[in-house]
Amino acid sequence: MVTGSGLFLLGILTLLQFPALPPLQLVMLLPFLVLTAVLVPSLRIPSWYACGFLWVLLVAHQQMDKQLAPELQGIPLEVRGHVVSLPELNDRYIRFEFEVSAMYGPDGGELSAPGRIRLNWYRPFPSIRPGSLMSLTVKLKRPHGYMNPGGFDYEGWLFRNSIRARGYVLHRAAGEGLAAGPVFSIHRWRHMIREKLEPVTRHLDNPALIKALALGDRSDVDRLQWRVLNRTGTNHLLAISGLHIGLVAAMAFFLSARLWPLAGRTALWLPAPHVAALVSLTSAAVYAMLAGFTVPTRRALVMLATLLLARLLYRHIDRKTGFCLALLAVLILDPFAVMAPGFWLSFAAVAIILLALSGLPQPAGKTGRFARVQWFLFLGLGPLLAFWFHQIPLLSILANSLAIPWISMAGVPPILSGTLALGIYRPPAEFLLALGDRALTLIWVYLQWLAGLEMGVRALAQTTLPALLAALIGAWLLLLPRGTPAKWMGVFWFLPLLFPRADVPEPGTFRFTLLDVGQGLAAVVQTRNHVLTYDTGPAYGADFNTGWAVVEPYLRHTGVDHVDIHVQSHGDNDHLGGLEDLLAAVPVGTVLYGEQLAIDHPRVRACLSGETWEWDGVRFRILHPPEHSGLRGNDRSCVLRVSAGAHSVLLTGDIERRGELTLLKTNREKLDSTILVVPHHGSMTSSNETFVHAVSPRHALFSTGYLNRYGFPKKAIIDRYRNAGANLIDTAVSGAIEFHIADEKIDISSHREESRRFWHNRP
Repeated sequence: MVTGSGLFLLGILTLLQFPALPPLQLVMLLPFLVLTAVLVPSLRIPSWYACGFLWVLLVAHQQMDKQLAPELQGIPLEVRGHVVSLPELNDRYIRFEFEVSAMYGPDGGELSAPGRIRLNWYRPFPSIRPGSLMSLTVKLKRPHGYMNPGGFDYEGWLFRNSIRARGYVLHRAAGEGLAAGPVFSIHRWRHMIREKLEPVTRHLDNPALIKALALGDRSDVDRLQWRVLNRTGTNHLLAISGLHIGLVAAMAFFLSARLWPLAGRTALWLPAPHVAALVSLTSAAVYAMLAGFTVPTRRALVMLATLLLARLLYRHIDRKTGFCLALLAVLILDPFAVMAPGFWLSFAAVAIILLALSGLPQPAGKTGRFARVQWFLFLGLGPLLAFWFHQIPLLSILANSLAIPWISMAGVPPILSGTLALGIYRPPAEFLLALGDRALTLIWVYLQWLAGLEMGVRALAQTTLPALLAALIGAWLLLLPRGTPAKWMGVFWFLPLLFPRADVPEPGTFRFTLLDVGQGLAAVVQTRNHVLTYDTGPAYGADFNTGWAVVEPYLRHTGVDHVDIHVQSHGDNDHLGGLEDLLAAVPVGTVLYGEQLAIDHPRVRACLSGETWEWDGVRFRILHPPEHSGLRGNDRSCVLRVSAGAHSVLLTGDIERRGELTLLKTNREKLDSTILVVPHHGSMTSSNETFVHAVSPRHALFSTGYLNRYGFPKKAIIDRYRNAGANLIDTAVSGAIEFHIADEKIDISSHREESRRFWHNRP
């Protein structure tokens, strides 16, 4: 079973590396291979591996068949279906997931439905409840997200959550209203509970954390709270998964086993252990339902059910076999779970706990065993945290050793009891929720203090798979029993992970990266010993900006821990939106601005034509704007030229015709460049023919959003650069574009092409 489940997992992982799916006809071999794996021991190893590969191939084809047709993007469509998630509300719109049962084109003809879609409904919008039946007129796009080194794979997240299109609501279809929908909708019941919770918890200190623990609804947890949780390694405490499901199941098992003998003669019909197992599994299922049967809760429930059902069927399953059965069950029910860090962290955590509590000499007392488990988890999960999140929370032992028992014993029980009591009698519910809130406040003070310590987190550059494997070997050596020869050698196996080889340019060369930030602009220039950032992309409300979502992860991915100069071209949101978060996350030496801005930084000065400097043999020159030019807005964008040897990059911000004419008048002879970041995203207000001829770029780069509402880059501008002989590259198509520039050659890479998997969009 151990070998079979491991090979099945390996087969799944193999297919997930493919840029395109193999033909579905291969799945016809699956029944034969299952029989071979069971009946032919000599072929068991390749058969288990092939079963995993073909199983995920079958499920992947079923998922990809629901892909929205390219020609249906951006046109009004009528969709009919029902709401299948808790709505997320903010100042601008309400977001929800919608299961489409029927879809119709502009001509009224029925189209193939994409299944589950994600919709935004901008104000004004009606009150939306989960389960509501609706007919809506919408505009949809295929799943498409930012593609950057070190960045979050949003398209992968949508794929594993079965969301095959995104869009927004134009209006409700004529004559259509909101229908109630099915009475027994899980999310409808969750919504009702959330509505009861909100007025009770509004005046408390931690309403967002209470909703997260009670319902798995983390939509109100803000970025400052997530920062505390991430820096202390306690973010798992807000994800209703193994820890919480196990806690509820254990409490239910213990109470029912103790109380069942009091049932009198009824207790003679069913033994207490069986009743306890049933009550425990039912309680865990109810809690998983409250969390919306998310992937982590389903995974934890399957693991628990595997063990409890064995008890009910009078089957003895040792821990190792039970673990492997649970792993295999999860992989069969949800093979795409392996795409989520939570899958690896949860199964690794269970395996480490089993190792800590069995097969090795045990320390005396419960405190000693708990401390041992925390030490094992720190060593065992550290490499995985580094691989997935590029950081190791060094103080996670101190945080979790207190937070886990405190929240498990003092936080979750009163919060869950209070939530359930809301439907019976409000006064005791308010008391219990206030008690749970007080418990959260006390532990939060401790976590905030730990998160504020500079030594609390070890940030890491990109972690390679060989470095991860080496660190796991090191962890295994360090966890061997005391007295094992050469156990201390495990420390050296961690070195490739903790001190990765920095990929920095040679002297006299530089790396230029135009990041994919959608409809906006952000770029990074890196020399041997210095880093410059240019703009930070857009912000979308208070909850999201590309400074922390794109620029910071890219810098961390490349091993950059400080920025020497940040150039802020001008003040439009699509260039400025992420600046505040970038300045908060990374030390920045100096900020230069083209357009006067209120920037909270000790060293800020205007970007003015004529300033030059040199880093590691790479020359930087500001070409625009001139002092006292009278230019404003886009035309005051800071224009920067970076050159090494015969090659150069020209960054132009959003300059328009007036700015271009000024630039031609003052610095025409310095405009010729190998690479041009096209002004104003390819707008018709920029790139006049004289400017294009003066620059004469070999590569013209457009930083645009996928199917953006402005229609950038405009066709006339595309033709203008193409006629000038430029190679055209658009971030909406290519993702982040990286250039390694040396005197004799230029190496170009597109992140969307190099990192492509079969679920990624092909614009």
